[in-house]
Amino acid sequence: MLRIALAGRDVVLHASGAAFLSEDSTLLIADAHFGKAVSFRKLGVPVPQGTTSETLRKLSGAIADTGARRVVFLGDFLHSARSHAAPTLAAVHAWRDAHVDVDLTLVRGNHDDRAGDPPATLGVRVVDEPLALGPFALCHHPKPVGGMYVLAGHWHPCISVGGRRFERLRLPCFWLGDDSGAMPGQAVGILPAFGSFTGMHRIDPRAGDRIYPIADGTVRAIPALPVP
Repeated sequence: MLRIALAGRDVVLHASGAAFLSEDSTLLIADAHFGKAVSFRKLGVPVPQGTTSETLRKLSGAIADTGARRVVFLGDFLHSARSHAAPTLAAVHAWRDAHVDVDLTLVRGNHDDRAGDPPATLGVRVVDEPLALGPFALCHHPKPVGGMYVLAGHWHPCISVGGRRFERLRLPCFWLGDDSGAMPGQAVGILPAFGSFTGMHRIDPRAGDRIYPIADGTVRAIPALPVP
């Protein structure tokens, strides 16, 4: 885990791709996409088994490591309407039964619009973006919110590292826009996709951005580009 200051608050970047807001004991999870694999299989696409269980294990580990009392999902909790398959929901319900003391909130994303809200039996509070928490606006879509620092998902950010084109490695990353006020309109930070079966989108960092890639179970820092 890597501890940083962001918008004047203490934030812990976890190697799972989650971000922990220490003062609020809140763990942020972007783009879990539970049930994505079963959605693909129902369309006849051969994809790996067990991705929902793997994502739930990651979530349990991040909660244990941080001591979070609350989890806020930054959109795309379920991948599609097909994600309501009985085995997928049974796995999520079993996880919920083992974490009944953790408060769960979902900030709706674009996939949630299509998938529908999680079953009420999961005890997930569901809200529209933005959800205010201290200096942060918790969202799915990475768009500025006046006077607040946005923490969002949606993009599944990654960076490319390595040498020649076909030898490059793509690493998921935290992409945190400038929070100093030097670059107005860029007060947006994007978390990597948390789900075990999600794609990634290569980013083009801007001046003042801070990039934190995840590799070998470690969150690393890349020096920010200077602000002109």
